[in-house]
Amino acid sequence: MAADMGAFGFHSPSSSLFFSCFVLEVCCFKRPGSYGSTLRYKSVERMKPIGKHSLLGASGEISDFQEILRYLDELILYDNMWDDGNSLGPKEVHNYLTRVMYNRRNKFNPLWNSLVLGGVKKGQKYLGTVSMIGVNFEDNHVATGFGNHLARPILRQEWHENLSFEDGVRLLEKCMRVLLYRDRSAVNKLQIAKITEVGVTISQPYSLKTYWEFSAFENPAQGAIGSW
Repeated sequence: MAADMGAFGFHSPSSSLFFSCFVLEVCCFKRPGSYGSTLRYKSVERMKPIGKHSLLGASGEISDFQEILRYLDELILYDNMWDDGNSLGPKEVHNYLTRVMYNRRNKFNPLWNSLVLGGVKKGQKYLGTVSMIGVNFEDNHVATGFGNHLARPILRQEWHENLSFEDGVRLLEKCMRVLLYRDRSAVNKLQIAKITEVGVTISQPYSLKTYWEFSAFENPAQGAIGSW
């Protein structure tokens, strides 16, 4: 499956969300994989633990994401070969990814992904993102794709530092439901990941409960102005 997706350039169009709460990081990813506008695969995993302290997620080109994972496997292997009792934390991995993405951009051969890197090391939470051209920043909550436009306003309003894990999951599901209703290429299957000092836990895929009987959905063109 992975080799086929890499060979034919499948693309994952939808959004991802990460945020910090209490002493952990929580993240959520939808799982579609499209070939052009064809929603070919509906269960593609786009989260991967990196080393002992971090989790990487990506939206965008799946084959490019596989290439990034290959770079990171080599980085973690080289780090482990030192056998000095230390290991790369999320800040170091994020800094490495910013250099990789910016380097490829300067070669006019970018990796077509938006990346999010979250982790916890020595009690310190870290959350950062980097775009396909190397634009990067850290924040308490980040998103990719439509999530930047539709989910982050919800996060700005409802997120706070002391959210419990259960409240965090409910907030993520609320954001993902908003995105699902407004993105024609989205699917309602997603995964939740929890990052703590102990390690990374990724849930099994599950489907969001949806409701399509809203009056606005029954006749969406009613009252529309213009030639469309």
